[in-house]
Amino acid sequence: MPDSFYDEMYDSKGDPRAHYQSFSRWLANTPPELLAQRRREADLLFHRAGITFTLYGDDLGTERLIPFDIIPRSIPRSEWKIIESGCIQRVQALNMFLTDLYHDQRIIKAGIIPPEQILANEGYQMAMQDLDLHRNIYAHIAGVDLVRDGDGTYYVLEDNLRTPSGVSYMLEDRKMMMRLFPELFASQRIAPIDHYPSMLLSTLKNSSPVDDPHVVVLTPGHFNSAYFEHAFLAREMGVELVEGADLFVRDDKVYMRTTAGPKQVDVIYRRLDDAFMDPLAFNPQSMLGIPGLVSAYRSGNVSLANALGTGVADDKSVYPYVPDMIRFYLSEEPILANVPTWQCRKPADLSHVLANLPELVVKETQGSGGYGMLVGPAASKAEIEDFRARLIANPAAYIAQPTLSLSTCPTFVEQGIAPRHIDLRPFVMSGRETRLVPGGLTRVALREGSLVVNSSQGGGTKDTWVVEE
Repeated sequence: MPDSFYDEMYDSKGDPRAHYQSFSRWLANTPPELLAQRRREADLLFHRAGITFTLYGDDLGTERLIPFDIIPRSIPRSEWKIIESGCIQRVQALNMFLTDLYHDQRIIKAGIIPPEQILANEGYQMAMQDLDLHRNIYAHIAGVDLVRDGDGTYYVLEDNLRTPSGVSYMLEDRKMMMRLFPELFASQRIAPIDHYPSMLLSTLKNSSPVDDPHVVVLTPGHFNSAYFEHAFLAREMGVELVEGADLFVRDDKVYMRTTAGPKQVDVIYRRLDDAFMDPLAFNPQSMLGIPGLVSAYRSGNVSLANALGTGVADDKSVYPYVPDMIRFYLSEEPILANVPTWQCRKPADLSHVLANLPELVVKETQGSGGYGMLVGPAASKAEIEDFRARLIANPAAYIAQPTLSLSTCPTFVEQGIAPRHIDLRPFVMSGRETRLVPGGLTRVALREGSLVVNSSQGGGTKDTWVVEE
C-alpha cells in the first residue's frame, strides 16, 4: 500500500496550506463540544430532510443517511481553473466521440479504437445509429471522477455519462455548512454553487429545438437508490417528477397525463437506464419505461438527457482511449491525465495483472458503485484467488489500475479528527456551451485506510469549496 499521501489541508511541514489558513484558525478557536453539537444538528437536519440513499441487499434495511463531514474540502481558485478546463475538454471530446460513433465512425476507421471495443459493447445502441441530435450533444450532464496522487497531481479515475448522481448531496452539503457555520462564509470568498438547478434547467431546455420546451424528470420510482435526488432536482428546477406510467406516446409524440388532459413533453431528464426506457425497443419486461418512446425520439419529437447509447463512452474498457479522443477530435493534449490502465482483454496486459494482483485495483468494465472490484492491497488471499479465477474465465470484462495513494483530508471520525481518503466529482453540463459550477461532490472513505469512497461502501461526503487565494 502506498505510504505517501497528499494532505489537502496541511503541507509536508504540518502547516496549513494558504487556502486553508482561515479555516484552520477557526477550527483551532472553536471548542470541541460546539463542533460535536453542530455535527449532531447536521445529522438531525439531514434525517428530517430525508437526505438518504438506498442500499440494496442489506439485512438492516435499505434506507441510509449519507454521512456528512463538517470539515470541508478546499480548492484554491488557481487549481480549480485547471480542473475546470480539463473537465470541459474531456466532456467535449466524449460528445464528439459519440457523435462520430453513431455516424461516420472516423475514429474506428483511423485505427485508434478497435471496432470490437465499441460495436460489441453492451452500451452501444443500434437505435442511435444515424440519428441526428440537437447540437450533437449526447451527454448533457456528466460527472468526471477525479483523484489526487501522492505528488498532488489530479487524475481522471472514470467518466459518468449515463445517469450521473450525487449533485443533490453537493448542494445540500453547502446549505448545511452555510446554516451551521455562517461565520466561515463571511471570513473568506467561497465560490457559490446554488445556481446549479437554474443552469441544469437551462441545459435541459437547450437540448431541444423547441422554444420554451416542457421539461420533466423521469424516475424509476421511490425504491431507486437516488430517488431523493430525482425529487430534489425536479423541485429545485420547478418541473414535474414523473414515472413511466405518467407518460404515453401518441402519433410519435410524448404526452404527460394531467388532470387537465394530455400535455406534450419536449425534454425528458431521465434517471433510468437504457434497457428500461422503452419495452418495445429494449427490455420487453420493463414496467418503468414508456412504450413507443424510441420511435418518438427518432422522429425528433422529444429530447432525452442524457441520450440513449451514451454508456458506450463511459465503459471502463473505453476509458483508456479518452486521451486519444482528445487528440483526435480537438487536436489538443489532455489537460487531465488518465490513471494508467491495463485492459485484461489484451493477453500481455492480462499476464501482468495476474502476476501482480495483490498490488492492483481490478474493476468490472460495466461496474459501478464500488461493487465488483478488487482492491489488491486490502484483499485477503481467498479474495485475490477468487478474482484470479474470474479474470481467467472472462478477461474482457475487467480492467486493472495501480493502487493510487489517494489524497487525504482531515475528517471527523469516532477517534477525533483524522485523515481519510477522498475523491472529487465535478458535474459538467453541455448545452449552448460546456460549463460547470465551481465545486463538486467530494466523497470520503470513512473507514481507516479504505480507498473506496462510494456511499454504498460506507463512504460519506464533504462540502467542496473553491476559494480565492
